[in-house]
Amino acid sequence: MNCIIIDDEPLALELLEDNIRMVDNLQLVASCRSAAQAMQVLQEQQVDLIFCDIQMPGISGLQFVKSLVNNPLIIFVTAYEEFALDGFELDVVDYLLKPVSIDRFLKACNKAFVLFEQSKRQIEPGTEKPRKYIFLYADYNLIKVNHADITYIEGLKDYVKIYTTNSPKAIISRVTIKSLESQLPGDEFFRVHKSYIVNLEHVHSIRKGRIKIADEEIPFSDSYKDVITRMTGKLT
Repeated sequence: MNCIIIDDEPLALELLEDNIRMVDNLQLVASCRSAAQAMQVLQEQQVDLIFCDIQMPGISGLQFVKSLVNNPLIIFVTAYEEFALDGFELDVVDYLLKPVSIDRFLKACNKAFVLFEQSKRQIEPGTEKPRKYIFLYADYNLIKVNHADITYIEGLKDYVKIYTTNSPKAIISRVTIKSLESQLPGDEFFRVHKSYIVNLEHVHSIRKGRIKIADEEIPFSDSYKDVITRMTGKLT
């Protein structure tokens, strides 16, 4: 199982990293100091299990888990037992109190592995319900954006600007356009330029080198001509 750790305390991160190395079934993908860092990892990596602290600056562990869409398995690791009920109401695998003994840690990991194996057997190919939205971290918040509301996306190095129908202001999020492209349905969203993705639903017209969406004209490069063919069914 691919796993990540979220904890704002460096010592707690180091201890969990050491424990994870002793478990053959776990592969540590990242150690994060905040929920914001974790969201970035989740947008770029497949994560099956999260070890998460609760009391953290900014977005708390509870708030972070409530925001998740793909529902990876969660094990809370915290010094505060008063949040145990809140944790279990979120259907987490386990709730570990610091300092965590290795025996207790291994027991929680075994529970997670059993649940992980059960979930793989229960989900048959083609039965998953497709998501119609994404969550993006922007302006210190996790923002839900419906696919249907996105008109186009502009990539700016390690950031993207997402333009929508319900706001004149673009949503700016720290994520690469490549990783965002992988999260969007390929029959609705098309990469037409190294810096642009368009939602076919909002495309008004196409002419040489330009795609019109509302009052904007989006460039497309010759290297993406095959994409235009797939979008329109016509040779360019």
